[in-house]
Amino acid sequence: MKRFFELTIVVFLLFACKPSDIKVCIEPDDIADFQPTIVLMHPTVKNIETFQKLTGDSIFPVSNGIKVLGIYHKKGSYNYDQSIEFIGDQGITNIKLIGLNETLSPENIYMQNDASSTFKEIFENSKGIIFFGGPDIPPATYGESTGLLTEITDVHRHYLELSFLYHLLGGSQDSLFTPLLQANPDYNILGICLGMQSMNVATGGTMIQDIPTELYGCTTVEDIFRFEDNKRHRNYNTNYGLDDELIWGYFHQIKYVKNSLLDSLNNFSNEFPNVWSSHHQAIETLGKGIVPIAWSMDGKIIEAVLHSDYPNVIGLQFHPEVPSIYDKDYGLPIEPFQTEKKSFIEMFPVEKGEDFHRAFWHFFGDKLKKKN
Repeated sequence: MKRFFELTIVVFLLFACKPSDIKVCIEPDDIADFQPTIVLMHPTVKNIETFQKLTGDSIFPVSNGIKVLGIYHKKGSYNYDQSIEFIGDQGITNIKLIGLNETLSPENIYMQNDASSTFKEIFENSKGIIFFGGPDIPPATYGESTGLLTEITDVHRHYLELSFLYHLLGGSQDSLFTPLLQANPDYNILGICLGMQSMNVATGGTMIQDIPTELYGCTTVEDIFRFEDNKRHRNYNTNYGLDDELIWGYFHQIKYVKNSLLDSLNNFSNEFPNVWSSHHQAIETLGKGIVPIAWSMDGKIIEAVLHSDYPNVIGLQFHPEVPSIYDKDYGLPIEPFQTEKKSFIEMFPVEKGEDFHRAFWHFFGDKLKKKN
């Protein structure tokens, strides 16, 4: 009998302490108690893994005690139950998720709405936020019709992120609206690819809906391959469908405003760094307060922006977060059936790209360590 009770207690403890029993989801009322260091929008398993890789390898150097809050819309096209299960199964205790279900649309995202109080609560209890890359923004959110090459796949994610950015930064849509950053101008915001584009649209800007057709007059993939590498902003080799192992990005150089932030990150080198790029849209008309600090080599595509009023708001059209950039042993398959595969570091060492990317994450990490 004693042996039976001992086994029963062991079994109970094993099940009671399962990683999947960790409380992953919290409510807006719990944000102040949780006190997140940084917020991640669109917390997919991939984005969570990317964040863990960058921080775990000290590429993005932040404190060990960092708390992370993931925000998503419950009607988004991604199944966030996968993220909840991943966090629980991995026993991750420093990442919590909040799913919002407020009704958002182009008619109410640029004004006070049902999500406004939650946006304020998140802002007041965190030090920074990252908006990741993703699909095309619905043109209705910037007052245009939808082009034939624009693919709208996740409207609820866009409405949530655009509205949050509008609440944070304000925009030309309403000159009397008071942005949240007025209360804390040093708050940190990073927009990557779609994140930068959303930053621009949320503040009243517009988008080029397809770079090859609108800027270069190209209508076929073959047209694009007649261009030099610096005019290719995504890996169009994937369009051929010959090799499903190809990476989703391409590499091109950028040039930045002299003595600007990005110039300093590349140690004021004469070498323009290569970046990981994957987009077919770009900023057209600038939003309120959005200032370009980097361009494509031909000057047609804005590659990075800052905000004129808030010094720690930065947008990048390229992808510094991709873990493969920092893996010297991972050969990148760019072209179909490529036999020799070099890593990003082999192709673009030191000032050609490697040091630039590492310096960026150290810069952003240092910002988060400072008291806002």
